[in-house]
Amino acid sequence: MQKLKVFPAALPLVLCVMLVGAVLPAGASWKAGFAKVRITPHGSLWMAGFAARTGPSQGTLLELHAKALALQDESGHRAVLVTTDLLGLPLSVSQNIAQRVQQQYGLRRDQLLLNSSHTHSGPVIGTMLAVAYEGKQGMDAEQWAAVKVYTGYLEDRVVKVVGEALHHLRPATLSLGHGEADFAINRRVKTATGYVGGVNRDGPVDHDVPILIVRDQQGKIRGIVFGYACHNTTIGSGFNKFSGDYAGFAQRWLENRYRGAIAMFMQGCGADANPYPRWNKERSGVEFARQHGEELGQAVEKATEGSLLPVSGPLKTAFKVFPVRFAGPPTGAAVEAQLKSADIYVRKHAEAMLKIIDQKGQLPATYPYSLEVWQFGSSLTMVALAGECVVDYDLRLKKELGPDRLWVAGYSNDVFAYIPSLRILKEGGYEGGGAMIYYGQPGPFAPGIEETIIHEVHEVIGSLRGQTEAESKTP
Repeated sequence: MQKLKVFPAALPLVLCVMLVGAVLPAGASWKAGFAKVRITPHGSLWMAGFAARTGPSQGTLLELHAKALALQDESGHRAVLVTTDLLGLPLSVSQNIAQRVQQQYGLRRDQLLLNSSHTHSGPVIGTMLAVAYEGKQGMDAEQWAAVKVYTGYLEDRVVKVVGEALHHLRPATLSLGHGEADFAINRRVKTATGYVGGVNRDGPVDHDVPILIVRDQQGKIRGIVFGYACHNTTIGSGFNKFSGDYAGFAQRWLENRYRGAIAMFMQGCGADANPYPRWNKERSGVEFARQHGEELGQAVEKATEGSLLPVSGPLKTAFKVFPVRFAGPPTGAAVEAQLKSADIYVRKHAEAMLKIIDQKGQLPATYPYSLEVWQFGSSLTMVALAGECVVDYDLRLKKELGPDRLWVAGYSNDVFAYIPSLRILKEGGYEGGGAMIYYGQPGPFAPGIEETIIHEVHEVIGSLRGQTEAESKTP
């Protein structure tokens, strides 16, 4: 069993890396600002995450929110983290938000980090996973039009919450801690015919709960950022009410516990982990989502009241885009053959691929992958990976870089596909390539995807840490 438990101690081949910051004296104060806005759709809307749904939402269990933490170090460098109770943000939506944030607030792309909780009880955003939603008794043109209107509304709300967080910048202190919650369980089960979804008690998982505490000058908690690596799929497809799933319940629990504070959840590399227990044929999963949310909240509370590490500056930020290769896009003839498949999703995927071929002449060979890193002096390195990353990325980076001062998040800035490790790519199954049909991608990734991403993470972190060390020696 591989379980890691941590305790305190359009951009083709364009490369955009931006590094800023200045040396701060030890113990220098921060400025921080929090804000949150409601993003629950006003009416009924198709819900994201499960292809099995046959109708739109029927009310709200928990309100959905976009929340923001604005930070400013002593040099004046600012950055804003935004978390959302959503399945994920596609690239087009993230780009629209980032462009407007730059225009209105002067923040470059490296100064904005967008993370989604991956709740499967939120609304559809943009056209992400269109193949999944247009399958059996799926979405029609009218429902897609409603999603387009909501997506514009969502972009407005996220831009708004960034501005509000910046407006509320006040002196603050930051501290880092780690807790533990054990309801995540690996979901990949080996069978005679390949890997399927289920319960794998011996599979790799990370039960670490990283925590960033923000206090005012009087020591009162103003906000908490916390993470966990596990799918937000406690509640099943038969319960069509909006909610943030276990992450939504955890945030509410913490905001009730620390009155006046804002709790923000960051999804980790939980692509191959599910909550356990969760929904089944007899139960919707709501009671389990509440149970897991309370467990996660209590883990945060316990760590908050324990030993914490002070987080100092300077704050340096980097955003980089680089290509990851597909294994080899199928030919037009191969795609046309899939139009005869008995599987409606395979047929829908083939139709989408043929449309791309008609428009561009061929299917893409690569995808522009987004990586963002925030370096907090020597106190904390926050790595934000795009897509649905499996836990192998989290475990490997913690092994290579050390777990205590490292925070690895997935589902950041662009959710466009599952991101398998080489191991999972070889094993196959849903995370290894099967899900690419629903995401509308040409096919599985090439074997080098893991090494490409890990290499780029090390390169960016090395550059940021090198600059910090060099500046600290400057008279």
